[in-house]
Amino acid sequence: MPIYRLGHRTPTIDPAAYVSPDAVIIGNVTIGAEASIWPGAVLRGDHGTITIGAQTSVQDGTVIHCGPGFPTIVGERCVIGHMVHLEGCILEDDSLVGSGSVVLHHAVVGSWSIVGANAVVPNRTQIPPDSMALGVPVTIKEGATNRPLIQHSAEQYVLNARLFRDELVRIDGV
Repeated sequence: MPIYRLGHRTPTIDPAAYVSPDAVIIGNVTIGAEASIWPGAVLRGDHGTITIGAQTSVQDGTVIHCGPGFPTIVGERCVIGHMVHLEGCILEDDSLVGSGSVVLHHAVVGSWSIVGANAVVPNRTQIPPDSMALGVPVTIKEGATNRPLIQHSAEQYVLNARLFRDELVRIDGV
């Protein structure tokens, strides 16, 4: 897996995390215990910081970036779907961002909230805890979340990361 130091900015990856051999980690990125970073994900901490909490999954093709004055902070037990773009935002613990979604600068996704697939969360949007955010731009429905879905998804990705860490073997001879 390509993991790069950029000048003095060096990634910190917990030994219990799983990072796919096909993910790219650059610069000021911190990845917590039992977190998982899947194939094609790019986490680029060049002019700011990226923090991925314990037991959070960053799924295939996701791009996470940050900037000066707008770090990207992803809490614990979060589920980040396939092909998501996170840019200078905060995802509180136990939140889920559906596949193809975009969450932009200074937005905050509250705990136990769900950002639906292909949604766009504009700059500075605040999604309260236990909400569902759907559409482009998002419409927020407070109290409409699905806590069991978020919890089950996070737990399954922790188990899947263990499977991949223990059993993934490249077989093409390279």
